[in-house]
Amino acid sequence: MRRLALVIVLSTLVAAPAWAQEPVRVGVLTIRSGPIASCGRQMEDGLQFALKERGGAIAGRKVEVYFGDSAGQPAQTRTKTLELVERNRVHVLTGPVAAFEVYAISDYIRQAEMPIIISPAAADDITQRKANPWFVRATSSSAQSSYAMGDYAAKELGYKRAIMIADDLAYGHELNAGFQRAFEDAGGKVVQKLWPPLVSPDYGTYIAQLKQNVDVIFIGFAGSNGFKFFKQYKEYGGKTPILGGMTAIDESLLQQMGDDAIGVISTCWYSAQIDTPTNKKFVEGMNRDYKVDPGFYAAATYTNGAVLEAALTRIGAKIEDKTALMAALRASDKVDTARGPVSFDKYGNVIGNVYIRKVARKEGRLVNSVIQTYPNVSQFWTYKPEEFLKNPVYSRDWPPAKNLES
Repeated sequence: MRRLALVIVLSTLVAAPAWAQEPVRVGVLTIRSGPIASCGRQMEDGLQFALKERGGAIAGRKVEVYFGDSAGQPAQTRTKTLELVERNRVHVLTGPVAAFEVYAISDYIRQAEMPIIISPAAADDITQRKANPWFVRATSSSAQSSYAMGDYAAKELGYKRAIMIADDLAYGHELNAGFQRAFEDAGGKVVQKLWPPLVSPDYGTYIAQLKQNVDVIFIGFAGSNGFKFFKQYKEYGGKTPILGGMTAIDESLLQQMGDDAIGVISTCWYSAQIDTPTNKKFVEGMNRDYKVDPGFYAAATYTNGAVLEAALTRIGAKIEDKTALMAALRASDKVDTARGPVSFDKYGNVIGNVYIRKVARKEGRLVNSVIQTYPNVSQFWTYKPEEFLKNPVYSRDWPPAKNLES
């Protein structure tokens, strides 16, 4: 009898399911206050929904989520990162929201050898000249989606003269630079650049400066600033067509924009209207649980969940092996996600679809309908990486604005 009991105990130990293992601890660098707090809330929702779909587990292991509120401040981002890594002992990080936050923690991430699936922060140089072996990004660099918009504006829409306006920070500079390079490569000219501060209660002084003898205005705002600018632009009677960067005409803003937004074209690596089973399931679930169409920020962390699951499955859920985890993440090839298939370049940045979208009314609500897909877009667009990286990182002054008019 004692021998039988021993056999039962040993069999139980040998056959212990993954549920008996230590939970996977995921740290989320979010923002819960300030002008882009809504972005942080949406990314939290996207991740929580991804886990709910999977019954609170990834690759057979339970998941515990810890949140660190950076308040959008670089110093606090670093403090919260240290807390998540050293106090909560997370296995992997995701976030943060803003580009400047990633730069603030890059050195520590390298020192701590902490895997991080960056999202939605889009800072170009973290997967370029300042590439970090512990970074992987499944969404987009700041400029990546803008290349497609610049190309489309010149070649498909036939625009020749453009204005660019964006938040005066790294994200805005880089996002607009991608549009400028592709647009001017295709024969267009950027004749004016304007840079409002991130916190701008009134855009009237900038709207008054907009040139009239142009074909289009490209807007590169983050958070709710795209809606604020668009609303004031229409109130001032603006008639020049608007093209949106990847967050300016986001699903989270569309219903507030009203019918004035119908026909506005934008670019992004995601649309709630992507017609695939994976995305339809995501959108239906978010509508059921949160009563909204998911946009850039929710789709970012939902995509991260799929990428993490694929990597953990590949390594037998052994997330404690950080080197193996990073190798598996970067080796991801055509992982099925809501945004479409995802792969990575040698710098850890995504190669994936970029969509050109047009606002339409569908079933009583405004949506970003997909009108063209640019497949397998790289952060280097059509340029050779080695040549691309010899140039400075995109900024207010690079690439040079050779066609500006006073």
